[in-house]
Amino acid sequence: MDKMQVLALGFGYFSVGLAAVGSAIGAGMAGSTAIGAWKKCYQQGKAAPFLLVAMVGAPLSQTIYAMLMMVLAKPKIVASPEQALAYIVVGILGGCAQMASAILQGKCGAAGCIAFAETGKGFANYLIVLGVVETCAIFALIFSFMAMP
Repeated sequence: MDKMQVLALGFGYFSVGLAAVGSAIGAGMAGSTAIGAWKKCYQQGKAAPFLLVAMVGAPLSQTIYAMLMMVLAKPKIVASPEQALAYIVVGILGGCAQMASAILQGKCGAAGCIAFAETGKGFANYLIVLGVVETCAIFALIFSFMAMP
């Protein structure tokens, strides 16, 4: 394997790292908000809705998408070293897209946690919003596949 191939594989792992950072930030934002919402429910003597966990975990899928990108690109990188630079660019841009999607999905999940804990209504609507943000991550995954030589 030449240096460019090694670098391209390294950026594949880098894209997973970016997505994982985004997932951690997104889940952390939604999780800390869920904890605050549960506390408020306990203070008011209301049942704490367990469904908030679904909104907290939503940003984790972006890391899986980046792993898919990396796993599917690896054999192509090994087979075509002359295309290594293209894979580096796709890896960086794909990882950034997954990271942004995860962070913003966490922000939407945090808002959904507050709204559902306060009202006990609208859970399906909040999940739809998370699904729309998730769709951006899926599009980034598909476009990454399409951009690979």
